[in-house]
Amino acid sequence: MAGGNDKIEQQMTTLLRRVQRIHISTSSGEMELDRSAYGIMCRVADEGPQRLGSFASAFGLDPSTITRQVQALERAGLAERHTDSADRRASILDLTDEGRVVLERTREFRRHRLDEILADWSDDDRAELGRLLEKFNTSMDALLERSS
Repeated sequence: MAGGNDKIEQQMTTLLRRVQRIHISTSSGEMELDRSAYGIMCRVADEGPQRLGSFASAFGLDPSTITRQVQALERAGLAERHTDSADRRASILDLTDEGRVVLERTREFRRHRLDEILADWSDDDRAELGRLLEKFNTSMDALLERSS
């Protein structure tokens, strides 16, 4: 099994380098989203408005780091905070209309790049990659949950 893990680790290192290159090359044009902004925006779009603390937990970051990242999104007009009706001391982050438009354009562009990258892959191979990545991420989340 160690030999398999050696190959996986090597390929993950390669993947991480390439993901950074793809991120840089798939900025939405008029508005460049850094990785942290993109991650926060995707989480809000996919899971709905939420407290800042949920981002810190989900991304394994210090709350002050999330606060700085959220402030940058607010300054850019892509997100806004509202008082949490359940706890007036807390804030809920949501995307602005402009934020949703910028995120959708960025996602469309990234998905187009994926179509180019996977052009010669069968639908079954694409589905299998998606399934295995989801399984890997679920296993990683479980390990991180046990470690905290």
